[in-house]
Amino acid sequence: MQKDLADLAAALRERLAIIADNESRRDPVHHTEQLRKVSERIEQIERSLPPTIDPQLRHFLQRHSYSKALELLRT
Repeated sequence: MQKDLADLAAALRERLAIIADNESRRDPVHHTEQLRKVSERIEQIERSLPPTIDPQLRHFLQRHSYSKALELLRT
């Protein structure tokens, strides 16, 4: 499960980096595609996590509160 959580944290960081990338936003189609792909990866990782994960983490992921989920993983 540690690998899954590390993969999740990496995907969450990647999503935040894409959002913050002003250069990427100049090509809205590409920018949106990047966000779609990383969001799908986050959802795939979430589905693979066992039901015993931290309920707060599960809540943040289900609500797409990805910044909060990343912060929780950092603690």
